[in-house]
Amino acid sequence: MKLIGRLTALARRYPSAAIALSLGVVCAILGFATGFWLLFRLSYIVAFAVPALYLWTRSMANGLEVEVIRRTHRVTQGQSLEGRVIVRSRSRVPKLWLEVEDQSSVPGHAAKRVVTLGSQGVAAWNYATPARVRGLYDLGPLRVVATDPFGFFRMERTFGQMASILVYPNAPELPNFYIPPANLPGEGRFRRRTHNVTPNVSGIREYAPGDSYNRIHWPATARTGRPMVKQFELDPASDIWIVLDLQRSQHVGEGEDGTEEAAVQICASIARYFINANRSVGLISFGDDLRIDDPDRGQNHYTRLLESLALARATGDVPLTSLIIEESRRFGRHTTVVIVTPSTETEWALTLTGLSARGVKVAAVLLEADTYGDAPSALDVYGTLAAGGVYSYTVKHQDDLGRALSAGAETAIREREGARP
Repeated sequence: MKLIGRLTALARRYPSAAIALSLGVVCAILGFATGFWLLFRLSYIVAFAVPALYLWTRSMANGLEVEVIRRTHRVTQGQSLEGRVIVRSRSRVPKLWLEVEDQSSVPGHAAKRVVTLGSQGVAAWNYATPARVRGLYDLGPLRVVATDPFGFFRMERTFGQMASILVYPNAPELPNFYIPPANLPGEGRFRRRTHNVTPNVSGIREYAPGDSYNRIHWPATARTGRPMVKQFELDPASDIWIVLDLQRSQHVGEGEDGTEEAAVQICASIARYFINANRSVGLISFGDDLRIDDPDRGQNHYTRLLESLALARATGDVPLTSLIIEESRRFGRHTTVVIVTPSTETEWALTLTGLSARGVKVAAVLLEADTYGDAPSALDVYGTLAAGGVYSYTVKHQDDLGRALSAGAETAIREREGARP
């Protein structure tokens, strides 16, 4: 019974070889029945060729060394994933028709080729795949497939480990961007401790492993006889909160031509602008779940914001109005809230106006969804924002983001100049 089970499994795994062997058995039976010599020879050929092809294919799949060098694991849209693949043969027997495929979920990553290796031969090539779509992807492992010329047997081996590739969203540079400034807290009451080096020293403490030497306070070290380091705090300044609307029903269009991609790029550009200005930036979104990045400064924090935006998907079912109300406790007089949304519902605009009445500085970047696809007009929302005194930008499909989001700064300058006596 075990033998029959194994033969059945082999037949299912190699159906073409099973058919060939069956034909060989039929030829042998007919040869005995008719005495026709050609049928006997055909059965002999099948009986010899099928096992020989199996052993040959198996030898092609063995004796291989494969090295995969991943040069990039995090890239920005438009940049290329780069790496190198090296396949070596340890056998003295040449290896023919080896299919080498670098398995991947990265769109457009075509790293499949057929190689032939001579005796102890080597094949190597580089790859560079443009990363066009943001997100988290898998790259690898490498698969090597050996097959015989008749396709009876197909054997594969895998090499290397699966690697994660993160593609950050593109963040167009904003030459100017204006939002209403929030009231700054006075007398340093809102200063916060930070790991970054700032002009504000809040105190000293004992040295701990990992502290940088440039933080050592030498006079205190000489006085106490043990290493002491300085502690720093941030300047009092307003926080910038970016709220990204990821409600599924409000987004239209697909891929690079959709409102989802445009909204993510806008958030990345705004975060880049204020991080470069040494401002504290936070991000709130609700796609698959609630994602909150508390306000902070520096390039490391900007990288964390890009990671959140790279994974952002318009799959949420929470209305923007509910999200603003639920998280409104985070917003005070020392914060500025920027809403990025294609929503054509006026409820969120009224909610934002309510925040403004509490003293929170608010602004909105409204994507005109009807220019991206089938959606209602955003005129009612824009009118509600204007009536509530909410500073607003509008972005249409195929607008240059740098120019569209810099128009407000030019308007603000003209208004200030016109207000001077």
